[in-house]
Amino acid sequence: MIVGVGVDVVEVSRFKEQLERTPALLERLFVPAERELPIRSLAARFAAKEAVAKALGAPVGMNWQHCQVVKDDAGDPHIFVDGTVAQAAAAKGVEYWHLSMSHDGDLATAMVVAEKLS
Repeated sequence: MIVGVGVDVVEVSRFKEQLERTPALLERLFVPAERELPIRSLAARFAAKEAVAKALGAPVGMNWQHCQVVKDDAGDPHIFVDGTVAQAAAAKGVEYWHLSMSHDGDLATAMVVAEKLS
């Protein structure tokens, strides 16, 4: 059963400008392993985090570092949550995340589906 769906689009150049204007934003939004990625990948990951928040109904107190995009052994991206995001997901019964991310030109997109399997 689908618990929530979130979609987000990020303009890469605008996202880059925002990170340059507010350097602390990089540390607020991303865990250390993510911070070294190219800007297009960061924008796509931010879109994924935004999509997760939307799928959960934008919970108050969500810590952006408690939501990550990780890759499996085949290189496929997956959502990993802990802390505040895991608590919000558990409260809604989320057991599985579906993720699709892309970037083309100056746009990065992500779609997330939160699913309850039982």
